[in-house]
Amino acid sequence: MPTDAPERPDALFRRGLDLLRAKDMPGFIGLFADDAVVEFPFAPPGRPRRLEGRGEVHHYLIDYPDTFDVRRVEVDTLHTTADPEVIVAEFSAEGAIVATGEPYEAHYVAVLTVKDGRIAHYRDYWNPLLALAAEGGTAG
Repeated sequence: MPTDAPERPDALFRRGLDLLRAKDMPGFIGLFADDAVVEFPFAPPGRPRRLEGRGEVHHYLIDYPDTFDVRRVEVDTLHTTADPEVIVAEFSAEGAIVATGEPYEAHYVAVLTVKDGRIAHYRDYWNPLLALAAEGGTAG
């Protein structure tokens, strides 16, 4: 395989999780295509449901470690699909909400489309109560 071949979607996803664990947000954001789309179908009111372009992804994620201190990320399952550019990932994260020090545990299902070695589309299914708790609301 040529060394300049694009990364497979599963490898790119795992590398992204490594960057999140390392709190390397510029590195993580750099995995997205210039025209990437990120969707949050379960976003709570007042939070974005859709980001368009790496600039919006950057604005949304760059300060993530100031909100959530991710200490563990585990991949439960990576599903391939009939489209070799699309995977479905089931994973979980544990850490703390920075503002309160309260622990959190989150479970995610993400659908990723990778084109030319970059994340072109990321649909993230997660519990919106975590965002409310991080902003000082209640999670339950």
